[in-house]
Amino acid sequence: MNDIPGELVERLRDCRRLVIFTGAGVSAESGIPTFRDAQTGLWAKYSPEQLASPEGFRQEPQTVWDWYAWRRERCLAVQPNPAHRAIAELQRRLPHATLITQNVDGLHQRAGSASALELHGNIHRLKCFRCGENSGAWPDDCSAPPLHSCGGLLRPAVVWFGENLDHEVLEAAWRAAEEADLFFSIGTSSLVYPAADLPFLAQRNGCYVVEVNPQPTPLSAHANLCLNGAAGVVMPAVVAALG
Repeated sequence: MNDIPGELVERLRDCRRLVIFTGAGVSAESGIPTFRDAQTGLWAKYSPEQLASPEGFRQEPQTVWDWYAWRRERCLAVQPNPAHRAIAELQRRLPHATLITQNVDGLHQRAGSASALELHGNIHRLKCFRCGENSGAWPDDCSAPPLHSCGGLLRPAVVWFGENLDHEVLEAAWRAAEEADLFFSIGTSSLVYPAADLPFLAQRNGCYVVEVNPQPTPLSAHANLCLNGAAGVVMPAVVAALG
């Protein structure tokens, strides 16, 4: 892809606050299925609420644990794609770039991104279902949910149906969007709120919003620029155009 507009390149060079906001489309290019696409085979008989809600975990903790152990293995089996690496490169070149992601797979970090605001958590970390305390990485033995020191079961540190996003992470994302002068929305459907409002919030504050997506989304008609294509093609081209 060689037709990155010169205006965008200049805006990248001149921007003071860049926000890069990513969704499931970026991870899909590495071979990670979306939540519902992953409900195949053994998991097809379960509803999303059974597999990803506090009620589901309370009723069948082993089933939910097994589901997330399987999904985590899928994440570990794939590699970051060119979009992840290009985004990490942008962060290195532009020190005031903030990465916000809806993805829980940790691929941005594996690609070299030093930091990310993970709106929906991280599948590779655990926390206590009872007290909520963060409990680090998964144990070597993943056959059953371990116990926390308080006696509660450990669960994946991801946001489930019926749960609020982490307040501090969300507040940091809002601030970044409000202060941005250039905002990239990459591979996100722009349907899942409150995250979907971030590019609109940025634009209301005078920010130039760029959408990168193969298909139109609710954001497309409002974005200042739409780069229609796969993130793994478009984002390396953006970095190359930056020089």
